[in-house]
Amino acid sequence: MSEHAYEIIGAERPSRWLVTCDHATNRVPGWVNGGNLGLPASDMGRHIAYDVGAAGLTRDLARLLDAPAILSDFSRLVIDPNRGEDDPTLLMKLYDGTIIPANRHAGADDLALRLDRLHRPYHHALETLAARQADTVICAIHSFTPQLRGRAPRPWQVGILWSHLDGRLAQPLISRLQQEPDLCIGDNEPYLGYLPGDSIDRHALIPGRPNVLIELRNDLIGDAAGQAYWAARLAPILTEVLGASGL
Repeated sequence: MSEHAYEIIGAERPSRWLVTCDHATNRVPGWVNGGNLGLPASDMGRHIAYDVGAAGLTRDLARLLDAPAILSDFSRLVIDPNRGEDDPTLLMKLYDGTIIPANRHAGADDLALRLDRLHRPYHHALETLAARQADTVICAIHSFTPQLRGRAPRPWQVGILWSHLDGRLAQPLISRLQQEPDLCIGDNEPYLGYLPGDSIDRHALIPGRPNVLIELRNDLIGDAAGQAYWAARLAPILTEVLGASGL
């Protein structure tokens, strides 16, 4: 591991699936402003700092799929691993109405250091893991907040994000999940699924790997029981859809 930039689980597992979690933790390395971004614990516990519940879901899902997983080990507010290196939101100074004090005056040198010590090692490890076999399928796990400040509540329990460049797996997964009578499924909700330079673009779309990005509403996976429930519900559906796809 480099600088605690990431954690890999089950590298030896044989599945085609590779489960990724870009926003697994709210950890701030000690060399970044003394390990404190200047935000209260209440803000560091919000979705602005990491994807609440996503790490636990990733671990459970990877185990059930007998797949390896890679999780980031730094807060998205330090530097966002789900952004390309030239993305203006790579190092956020304001997020969902909250100013990030330690980032407010961060300049090019700060960005370069965080890229070298965190962002690049994470992506190098992800690429190495993805290349372990020729037929890797990437499943990216994220979570979303039930409501942004000043916005309408989000009704979806699950959102499936996908790019117009490759819907081979995502579109059948959406159709399959829509058959579940108790679920409200977001098709490219609550966000659009294509962002040039993001993790899926870099590690799936460009090299041509089948992929899906799953967003769980974070109030459903805020504890271990919720994470285990959703992993157990999603794993067989993912296996079924991949098998039926012929990919």
